[in-house]
Amino acid sequence: MESLSNTPLTEHHTSLGARIVPFAGFAMPVQYTSILAEHAHTRTEAAVFDICHMGEFTVQGPGAASALNRCVSQDVETLGVGKCRYGFLVDDTGGVIDDLIVYRLESERFMIVVNASRIAADFARLKALLPPAILLEDISVQTAKIDLQGPKSFAVLKALLPGNWAALNYFNFTWTSFENLPLMVSRTGYTGELGYEFFLPAYKAVALWERLLADARIKPAGLGARDTLRLEMGYPLYGQDLDEEHTPSEAGYGGLLKAGEFMGCAGARLVRERLVALSIPGRRSARHHDVVFSQGVEVGRVTSASFAPSLGHAVALAYVDSSVAENTDFTIRAAKTELAATRTDLPFYKGGTARMKLA
Repeated sequence: MESLSNTPLTEHHTSLGARIVPFAGFAMPVQYTSILAEHAHTRTEAAVFDICHMGEFTVQGPGAASALNRCVSQDVETLGVGKCRYGFLVDDTGGVIDDLIVYRLESERFMIVVNASRIAADFARLKALLPPAILLEDISVQTAKIDLQGPKSFAVLKALLPGNWAALNYFNFTWTSFENLPLMVSRTGYTGELGYEFFLPAYKAVALWERLLADARIKPAGLGARDTLRLEMGYPLYGQDLDEEHTPSEAGYGGLLKAGEFMGCAGARLVRERLVALSIPGRRSARHHDVVFSQGVEVGRVTSASFAPSLGHAVALAYVDSSVAENTDFTIRAAKTELAATRTDLPFYKGGTARMKLA
């Protein structure tokens, strides 16, 4: 039997009646009531997610900015203190080791948020690339991450914690206090809705979680709703839409690669396949790794797929050969049927509030 790690909130999820499943080596809540209900509540109100399984590293020391800049695809030297930037850590051939967000805490001190399943691989890669004088620390175990997402999240945050929250812009972060301890609050999000991420000591996670749920506007949501929410936005999931067999450019993120040099940069720009967005009529969904056809010829595989609750029909992401990536009509061979699919633009769901102006 797989040995699973707990987050600081696992026992609390169980007490709330959550269904617990294995995810990236952790025991995680997939749902509390129903995925559809939690999805809808996040889109219309506000929900709270346990994201403590994610990993966090710090990188610091004289020259940390230039050293880290050679490791990742985003330009961290031009990143201001109090800002964060999405990008990639790639291998020598340009394959995606992980997608990650870099936060500039101070001039020569950074925090990196990485996927749970890639903590060991990311740390090993960065350790090999960074000079010995740069201190790389894995602070994942002692750090908790809780996400508040939904259109009502600003009103909730304003009532919960002191701070000028209207001034916190998209992909920025700031500091406040919670029970006399520093609390970092960022505004990035993985649902497409207005939202915030809280980083705090792991032993304070339950206290913050309970304080959030004391607000009647908030409900807990699990990984099931998180997956349908992110897929409606076309956001990638590592291990499905991103992996070492594909480059950032193939996943559609070539425009985010900085102009300067970084390890694996030449390969990161290669395009052999393209990740395309497919709209599927009806509620029947494709599955991960279903075969995709164009004009009767096998051209690729589905990476992520689901019924999209906000849209009322199914959607999918799929890697297809670059030669047919501009085609409009595709067919997906599902388990017991064939599904017609039409290439469309991302995001699938266009009503998200993530970038709304608050000031």
